Amino acid sequence: MEKFAFIIHPIDARRDVARKGGVYSVAKYLPESAVEYLIKFKEPIVASHITGVKSALGTEAEGWFIACPLTPRQLLTLPDDFVVKRLTQCGKLAESLGAKIIGLGAFTSVAGDGGVSVAKNLNIAVTTGNSYTVATAVEGAIDGARRMGTSLETAKVAIVGATGSIGRTCAQLLANRAGELSLVGRDIAKLERVAADLDGPCITMSSDVKSGLRDAAVVITVTSAVDAVIMPEHLASGAVICDVARPRDVSVRVARERDDVLVIEGGVVSVPGDDLDFHFNFGFEPKTAYACMSETIALALEGRYESFTLGKDVSVQQVSEISGIAKKHGFKLAGYRSFERAVTEDQIEIIRQNADERRKTAGRKAA
Repeated sequence: MEKFAFIIHPIDARRDVARKGGVYSVAKYLPESAVEYLIKFKEPIVASHITGVKSALGTEAEGWFIACPLTPRQLLTLPDDFVVKRLTQCGKLAESLGAKIIGLGAFTSVAGDGGVSVAKNLNIAVTTGNSYTVATAVEGAIDGARRMGTSLETAKVAIVGATGSIGRTCAQLLANRAGELSLVGRDIAKLERVAADLDGPCITMSSDVKSGLRDAAVVITVTSAVDAVIMPEHLASGAVICDVARPRDVSVRVARERDDVLVIEGGVVSVPGDDLDFHFNFGFEPKTAYACMSETIALALEGRYESFTLGKDVSVQQVSEISGIAKKHGFKLAGYRSFERAVTEDQIEIIRQNADERRKTAGRKAA
């Protein structure tokens, strides 16, 4: 039996802490700052025991969700040594349970040095899961574009957060496949360094989201922003937006105001095992998980107890290798989700029709 662990943490301090029930229910009545102050003194706990993981090759695994009581804001703003200490405690708890690898979920993977210091403090392997996150984000965006009738070879593709580890590798994978590649980030100098390593027909850069997304048919957004950065007015009709970030980069206003764009959550993966049970509700359909979780599980099934993805960089080679490992064991992209709900084929067709109608209307007005 292979064994793994994965770190989760509250995204919304009041909502997620209150979900624990009991004395924690009072959290929904407190200011967010008060909840963050209180949980800062809590130590990690075992949130659930994951059972029933079974590879297509027959290998079985079990695992544990380890809850780190820190919010995205705390993980990004508290002193690095404090954050590393908490994450190390999560790893030590996983070690005590027999796990041989631990994955860093959501903002625990971007805090500090991307797991490098945590790995040095542990006797088990550590991975951020970013390699498989990149693989599924690109796969999802390409497939979503196809479903919306968009030809990638002639389309403008935008990467928001292009200077980050995930965004940079997405750009490398798409530079030669897109008609135009738009790199969007806060720092033009960093964007220029990313662009210098790319070989594509047309590469543009922008530090302004609105400008960078103008006329983009496909968008992959992977920033580490705490608040939404993509608004309804930024998007072209018929666009496909793959939002890999947690918390989301795409504003909930898009769901309310734009029925002509397809927003999908990147990295939703079907995990192998007929009897798989996470014993924890993180909002997905049964037997599906984030790609970062799936990378950890796939490495365990492969017996690859090594720190596969660490730090801020993800290579194209890593993306290719983890994709092969995951496919071999039976992992696959599990359809689409948008704002915590499954997206059906009928809904995609309606979005496509709405986009076609808006473009026709805009054309008539222009004429």
